[in-house]
Amino acid sequence: MREASPKSVSLLAVSGNGRLLLGLYEKGRLIKRYEHEGKTSEILPGLLEEILALYHIDTLYYAKGPGSFMALKILYVTFKTLSVALNIPLFAADAFAFNNGAPIRAVGRSCFVKKEGKIEIAKGEACAGEGRFALPERLNEVVFDTETEPMYVLPAV
Repeated sequence: MREASPKSVSLLAVSGNGRLLLGLYEKGRLIKRYEHEGKTSEILPGLLEEILALYHIDTLYYAKGPGSFMALKILYVTFKTLSVALNIPLFAADAFAFNNGAPIRAVGRSCFVKKEGKIEIAKGEACAGEGRFALPERLNEVVFDTETEPMYVLPAV
């Protein structure tokens, strides 16, 4: 008996606030979600191994930041490697697309905010209402582009 081909899906990854979210999308609709707290570097390899054993990934998407420098780097290097090695297209969007445009935690008491399309570092009241990241039920390809390098928006030292 011949084995069935794995289901073809798109994979979206969002890392922020100490959580890693992975979503599998079939024809743009979320069919499976993975959500884990902890370090992206410790969680991502096992999840990808599981996903790659069960599914054929046809497109990769990820939130390129701003956010945790290390988590962004891990996601980018991993997804870029998969993209090149398996000839899978890679797209990215800024992280504000996954938290309703709310402030994103930065270093210390500062946060990243997006005003008039520009990402800045802010403090104080501007950081109130820090958003929780979520996977969309429908993948909106319009928010993604081919500029996939991480957004390393760092505060001045």
